[in-house]
Formats: sequence, structure tokens, C-alpha cells
Amino acid sequence: MFGAYARTNLSDWRVAVGVQRGDLATPLQRSLWWFTGLGVGLLAVSAVLASLFGQRITAPIEALTGKAAALGRGEAVLPVATTVSEVKQVGEALTAASINLRGRETDLRESEQRLREESHTLETLNRMGATVASELDLERVVQMVTDAGVELTGAKFGAFFYNTVNETGESLMLYTLSGVDRSEFERYPHPRATAVFAPTFKGQGVVRSDDILADPRYGKNEPYRGMPEGHLPVRSYLAVPVASRSGEVIGGLFFGHPEPGCFNERHEQLIVGIAGQAAIAIDNARLYRDAQRELEQRRQAEESLRDLNTTLEQRITEAVAERNMVWRTSQDLFVICGFDGFYRSLNPAWAHALGYAPDELIGTRFDALVHPDDVPATRREFERLVVGSIIRDFDLRLRSKEGAYRWYSWTCVPQGDVFYAAGRDMTERKQLEAQLRQSQKMEVVGQLTGGIAHDFNNLLTVVTGNLDMLHRKVGTSGDHRLIRNVENALEGARRAAQLTHRLLAFSRQSPLQPETVDINKLVGGMSDLLQRTLGENISIETVMAGGLWRTEADPNQLENAILNLAVNARDAMPEGGKLTIETANAHLDEAYAASTNGEVKVGQYVMVSVSDTGAGMTPDVRAKVFEPFFTTKPVGKGTGLGLAQVYGFTKQSGGHVAIYSEVGHGTTVKLYFPRLARVQDRVQVLQGDPQAAVPALGAGEMILVVEDEAMVRDFSVSALEDASYRVLTAGDGPTALRLLEQHQSDIALLFTDVVLAGPMNGRRIADEALKVRPDLKVLFTTGYTRNAIVHHGRLDEGVELITKPFTALALAKRVRDLLDGPQGGLGS
Repeated sequence: MFGAYARTNLSDWRVAVGVQRGDLATPLQRSLWWFTGLGVGLLAVSAVLASLFGQRITAPIEALTGKAAALGRGEAVLPVATTVSEVKQVGEALTAASINLRGRETDLRESEQRLREESHTLETLNRMGATVASELDLERVVQMVTDAGVELTGAKFGAFFYNTVNETGESLMLYTLSGVDRSEFERYPHPRATAVFAPTFKGQGVVRSDDILADPRYGKNEPYRGMPEGHLPVRSYLAVPVASRSGEVIGGLFFGHPEPGCFNERHEQLIVGIAGQAAIAIDNARLYRDAQRELEQRRQAEESLRDLNTTLEQRITEAVAERNMVWRTSQDLFVICGFDGFYRSLNPAWAHALGYAPDELIGTRFDALVHPDDVPATRREFERLVVGSIIRDFDLRLRSKEGAYRWYSWTCVPQGDVFYAAGRDMTERKQLEAQLRQSQKMEVVGQLTGGIAHDFNNLLTVVTGNLDMLHRKVGTSGDHRLIRNVENALEGARRAAQLTHRLLAFSRQSPLQPETVDINKLVGGMSDLLQRTLGENISIETVMAGGLWRTEADPNQLENAILNLAVNARDAMPEGGKLTIETANAHLDEAYAASTNGEVKVGQYVMVSVSDTGAGMTPDVRAKVFEPFFTTKPVGKGTGLGLAQVYGFTKQSGGHVAIYSEVGHGTTVKLYFPRLARVQDRVQVLQGDPQAAVPALGAGEMILVVEDEAMVRDFSVSALEDASYRVLTAGDGPTALRLLEQHQSDIALLFTDVVLAGPMNGRRIADEALKVRPDLKVLFTTGYTRNAIVHHGRLDEGVELITKPFTALALAKRVRDLLDGPQGGLGS
């Protein structure tokens, strides 16, 4: 401690200085010594002046004082020798001393204020340094640093921004504020690496501006080109980067004031020092935080290890129990097999799946139950296991105790001198895959046969039609040989038509005309036809169920299906036998539906079965009987389409076909048709041969014929003209619509093919024509149709159709019947 004190009798001037030397920072200590020396000097000067005044002033005063005292005592005194000039000099000297002392007093007061400020600065620095040196909370560190900066610089506000990097580049994230509320900054985006912020942001140096608004770096960036509207006013600006020991720029200290010129070089030096202390404190806080995190992780790891050791035995017990539970309850086959090729352990699923108790198979070779065809592949996979390969999705067949084989897909993993294997039953999946392949094959064949039948029917229409017209013309010629030749040609065409009809039935593209059918009555009406067809060496028995439900089916197609089954049964009994036709009500339940893999819907059905006592079929033949062109008959004895037609018709009718056959015990084919929920009063009565009726001739009505095949179109025109109709022809839809517009009131009937080349099919032509003429009669013809007038295998309600091939007589009669009918249009 050191100090100085001075006082005079002529002034109240006094000064005292006292500072603890240890509290001064090095720069301020020098300043304090300088000011102290100045004070001591001033005191010395004052002493010299006092000495001079003493010589000039105090001596006369003391003499006068002594004389005055003597007079007071009554003594005689001699006069004091004073002159006016001496008194004047005394006054001037006193005035000069007073002025000089007042000036010195002002200087000392300013020095005292500066000393106070420096002392406050030192106290602030010492307080902040001591606090941040011991503080490990990062947020408190930066808050104290920012508060100290505001206090030391006199800034209106200060902020510490933490350096971060985002997707678009570097930016500064607000960490803490001092002097203003945080909400003043939260509504604005974080600072970016602009010309003003970049030096701080990148650690390039201090930025100090007396007036940031006049700074050339200010206002160069979008979108605000300066401070956004409502931002705190800033004129004086000071920013200092905060860098760690490694050189990483941690962030920056930013200070602002609404008045210009508020920050000087000394403020800059103070903030630089504060920034250094802040960097050290932040590094320490980071290290402490990382150390705490590591200690916490270590503590948790130690706790986990203790828990692991504590519960290890329990968890092993539980794991073993879970493994045993899976081993005992799984439906999959589990096996442990040694590399010597023998089973060592098997789970109980073997007993349920294949009928073997696990103990029966221990010591059995791995390939003992494998299907002979799968043994070579199984042994190859075993060799791969021995060399360490993992086997996945290997399919093989295993023999059950009853002798049947089931498919299993295996996964095998080698370990040590054994391998662990798990097998999943794939039998049903394999069956479904086989059925899917069969279905896809049948669909492809159906599409092929349907397309062939379409073209063939067009050709047959021309052949049959023209042969029929020729037959009528030569019928009166008397040339019996020519007549016989034409009749033979007609019979060949008729058989060809039956063949294409079966092709279409198999492909489910033959349009059905379903009726409410009493199958008992239909079968009863076929007895004579069946007897004539089967011959005398086949006895026929019919077993009709009482109260048989009605069904909805195309009666002609159903009759053909029963006839086909009967013919096949006859061929299976060349030496004679018995044919049984049986009807019954049936309910196909969920179990049966599941056995067919979803091919059958659960519900009530009307069943008709045809059984024979013939040779029966082997399983491989039975699996193929419904395929088109498959036959076991000699060449020339069958087309292989009979059962295919039955299968296609039944499926198209929403029904189901089941076949049962054993070699030497005959065959039974059952057809199931859905029960009809509503019973119509009218039951189908089979008609006679339509070719036998003589058609009524036309009366000059105009028929519009639309057909893209020229030969079919020419035949149709000839047939209609021969029947006394007038005919207009068109090869496509647009031409037909133009003719309809030109002869709107004259056309009585539209006769159109369903499948046409060009942008419009027959159904679209009919729809457009009915918009112009709602009462127009429409007759369709087709040899093959998909969905134009047939949906779900059934002819749309109200649609009139004559299928190809047709004869001139059939066409003339059908047109006459339709013209005489009560209603035009297509119905609904």
C-alpha cells in the first residue's frame, strides 16, 4: 500500500490515493505509478511555493502579529516597516497560488476518476477471470463473458454466437444475450457468412466500426441488404472471434450501440482479452462435459456388466427353456445330424408330420427317408455342408411312415462336427404351384383354340352356307350322285362346326344362353338319344333324386356335356357294361372347398354324375383328362376335346367338375351346378332340330349387314336376298353408321358381327345405332367373343345372337322371328 496527502491553509484541496498493488493488472499498474508520481511531484511543487510564500508573506505577517500581541498586553511597540508595494506583492502572490492550486485540484480529480475506472475494470476482469476459470457449465460461462463485455465496453447489448454449419453453408447460432431480451433476436434468422460477419465467423480478425451503417461492407447481401425491419438499432459495432486452443473458431462476441463512435481501441483490447479467457473456459467446459459423458457411459457399462453377471445364469436358463419350447412345439422339422451322416436328435414334429417317433430315427442315415429321385441332389448338398457351406431353401421329398411322400424345404447350418437343419412342409405349396401351372397352361391353350375357332367359324360359315344354298338348288335336279356329294360335304362341315364348338366351350368363350333347368326332366328326355348312341351292350340306369333343386344353365350345352360323358363311358367299356346317371342335391362345405385349393365356393349345388364299369384310369391319365386334345383312344377314334368341352362349360356356368377313377373299377364324373335361389315358372323344353322348320320369307324389309369378312358378308347377303329381304352392306362401323343415317327410316334390322376389324366392334355399332333409332332390331353373330355381348360366360340380357357357322335357312328364320318380335333394342 502506498499513498500521498497534501493540504494548505488557503484551500480545501485535498486528495488521497490508495490501491492494493496485487489487484492491478500489468497495463494498469504502469498507469497507476504514473499518476502517483504526478501527485507526488505536485506536492513537492506546492512545498516549494509554500517556502517562497513564507519568505515573502509570512515574515511581515508574523511581525505584525507579534506587535499586535504586544499592544494587547499594553506594551510599547515600534512601528512595523511595511510598504504598499509589499502588501500588493503579497496579494498578487496569494492570487497566483490560488489559481495554481485550483488547476492542480482539477487534474487530481480527473486522475482520481480514471483510477476509479481502472480499478473497476480490474475488478471486473479479476471477477470474471476467477469465475470462468472455475466454472464448467458452458451456458453460464458464455453468459458471464457476454455480461462482462457489455459492462466493460458500455455497449447497449451484446451477444455470443456459436459457430455451426448447415446445408447451405456456415451460419452462427445465437447462444446467449446481454442487455436485451432474447425475444428481440428470435424472430430474425441467424447471421450468415456475409461481408460483415465473415471475418468473425471464419476467425480472420476483429471487426470494429464507428458507424456500421456507413461501413462499405454493410448491406451487400439478400434478402434484407442490411438489418431487417424492426431490428435493434446498431451504429457502433464491435465483433471479436472466439477461437479454441486448436485454432477452431468456436463462435464470436458481438456488441452494439445505437450511437456512433462508442467503441475505441481500448475496448477492442479488453474484448480480445475476454475472448481469450472465454475460449479457455469453453474448452475446459467441453472437456469436462466429454469427461462426464465418458464417465457416465463407463458407469452404465459397469452397471450393465454387473447386471449381466448377476442375471447370466437366469438368462441362460430362460434361453434354454425357450429353445426347448420351440423345439417341442414347432410344426417344422428340426434335426441335428452329424457329419458321419446319422441323425443325433429330432424334435417331436416328426411324429405329427411323418408318423415317426424321434427315438425311432436316431442313428438313421440322413438320406434314408428321401425320395429316390431326390437322393443324388441331397448327397451333393450334404457334401457342401461338410466343407462349411450353409444350405438354404433346398426342397426334397420325405417318406412318411404310411409310405406317402411330402415336400420339405430345408435350411442347414454346419457347426463343429454336426449340422443343424430345419424343414418346412411345402406339400400344399407344391400342389398349388402345379395347379397354377396347369391353369396357366389351360388358359394359354384356351386362348389359342378360341382364336383358331374364330377364324375357322368364319370359313365354315362360308362353306356351310354356300353348300346349303347349293343343296337346295340341286335338290330338284334329279342328279342323285351330285346331291349325295353335297350332303357329304354338308356333313363334314357340320362335324367341323361341332369341333369348333367344343374348342370354344373348352376355352369358355362360347356364349351361353342360361335357362332355369330341371335336370331330372332333361336327363329323362335324353333316354332314347342315349340308348341309340351307346348301343345295346350298354345298360343304362338313371337314379333321379326327389325334390331336386333347379339350376340355371344352358340346356343345350348341358345335354351335350352329359352326352360326351356317356360316349366316353361307352368307349371305356368295349365289351359292354353299365352306365349310371344320377342326380342329387349337394352341399359343398368348407373342408371340401379347402381340398380344392379355392376352386370351389362353399354352397348348395345340383349334382349330376355319370358312372361306368369300364377299365378306369391311372393317376397320371386322370390328371390330364381335361386337357384339350389329350386322348387315350387310337388315332382317328377321338379328338380329345369331349372332356375339355365338359370342363369348360361347367366352369363357365359357375360349377365344379370332380372325377373319381381306379384301374379296373370304372370312372365317375360329377358335375356340380349352383342351386338357383329363385325358381322361374317357365322350365326349358328342348326344341327339335331348327333346320327342319321352313322359315317364313321376308316382305321386302331392309337389313343392314355389317361384316368385315368379305366371303361371310357375301353369303349373308345372298341368304337374306333369297329370303326376299333388301340388304345394305358395310365392312366396318363408321360405314355402317353413315348408311344408317342415310336410310334411317328404311332399315328394319341391324345384323352385325361382334368381332370386327377397326375402331368399333359390333356392340359399339349397335349402341350408336340405337341412339339414332331406339326401336331398331339388332341381331348379332359371332364365332368367338370375349366381353362385348357375353359377360362371365353368359349372354347379356336382351341380346339376340346366332352363332357361326349358320345356314341360310337358320339365318332367314332367325331374322323373321326377330322382326315379328314385340320389342327392339338390346334390353338392359
